Amino acid sequence: MNSYSTVLGVCDLSTELSLDQRQALAEMFALLGDPTRLGIVLRCRHRRRSVSEIADASGLSMSLVSHHLRLLRTAALLKVEREGRHAYYSVADAHVEHMLDDMVGHVQHTNDA
Repeated sequence: MNSYSTVLGVCDLSTELSLDQRQALAEMFALLGDPTRLGIVLRCRHRRRSVSEIADASGLSMSLVSHHLRLLRTAALLKVEREGRHAYYSVADAHVEHMLDDMVGHVQHTNDA
């Protein structure tokens, strides 16, 4: 069992992914391979953010941020919560949050070495 077993439930890592699952995973990594989209996901990692907060922090237009958010939401990397006319984005689930935390830690550790 890996360290996520307690938090996320047991995941059978010995099971081969289907072609569709591998395609979906590759698409998620491709989306995160864009520095702008990665920055958006990282901003939403530990708390929900409004479109305007993301646009202000990234220096992008609200329409461009909305486009990126739609792609990230469609790939199940982000989720949206609506309150009236406002939309707030956060990571889709603990799997995404842990993966991001691990990769950020890996980059920081690698750069410290």
